[in-house]
Amino acid sequence: MRESFGNRKVTPAERKQLISRVFASIAERYDLMNDLMSFGIHRSWKRTLVKSVELPAEAVAVDLAGGTGDVAAAIHQKTGNNVIVADASQQMIEVGRKRHKSALRWVVAEGENLPFADNSVELLTLSYGLRNMTDGEKTLDEIFRCLKPSGTFICLEFSTPVFWLKPFYDFYSWAIIPRLGAFVAREPEAYQYLIESIRKFPNQNQLCQQFVDVGFEGVRYKNLSFGISALHFATKPTKHGA
Repeated sequence: MRESFGNRKVTPAERKQLISRVFASIAERYDLMNDLMSFGIHRSWKRTLVKSVELPAEAVAVDLAGGTGDVAAAIHQKTGNNVIVADASQQMIEVGRKRHKSALRWVVAEGENLPFADNSVELLTLSYGLRNMTDGEKTLDEIFRCLKPSGTFICLEFSTPVFWLKPFYDFYSWAIIPRLGAFVAREPEAYQYLIESIRKFPNQNQLCQQFVDVGFEGVRYKNLSFGISALHFATKPTKHGA
């Protein structure tokens, strides 16, 4: 995926620049568009992620590609822990700062070059952001590096729905979502890219294998809404770096 932008073939540098433009252009309307595109169901998917979070007191938690901070704020509300929102888009972070006055920390950072020490993070969550990284494999390596031994990685991402739902999902994705993007966000090309990026993303089992290849253990997934989204869970081995 590092040499594609949706269905277009581009260089990694071009991909990085184009994705940056996408999120800069839709930052103000990003959350509204998520509500419209998913009929609000994305909030339920994110609540499922947050319900799975368990953190000891004073643990370090990072929400990578955290955007406007909705997941990080929910984790903070549940656990009381400070949560770091790391996102490559300054524009998305600025929108988030205005909306959340809770104990969130904000860091402009790319997934391929995280500003955290080795073995320093107990929990790292990533919602709908892995497919937008310039280099997904390097991002997974960075996540693994930053996590403490026995630390948890939770990834929420669009995935491959069950066979009977797929035709209806494909029609809605291709025919409706870009039109919503044009009408509400006034950025049809941005949402065309987002749909194309979902189609190119690995399915549930393929993503599990990528996590295993990096070195994670206990890798598993849970389908949400018949596989439209999926939660993937992984743990850094206890013996690693100990």
